[in-house]
Amino acid sequence: MKNKIIILGLALVATTMFSCKKDYTCACSRVYVTSSGSTSTDDGSYIFKANKASATDKCNQQQTTGTDLKGDYSRQCVIK
Repeated sequence: MKNKIIILGLALVATTMFSCKKDYTCACSRVYVTSSGSTSTDDGSYIFKANKASATDKCNQQQTTGTDLKGDYSRQCVIK
């Protein structure tokens, strides 16, 4: 009887862990701020197979700032 309860408990835990993972899309854009306003361009997207909290953390890690030929930018990413 104890073995059945342990196996059932492990099956429940495994089902819970794997059912929360799904594909989350992280969409990024570069935002350039100039004296006349700001412009935004698409800068790629990523798909993370994870739970929402983990996917959000991974998406936030894609955010950066930098400079290129168009000027200074900030790269902003959000889960969609």
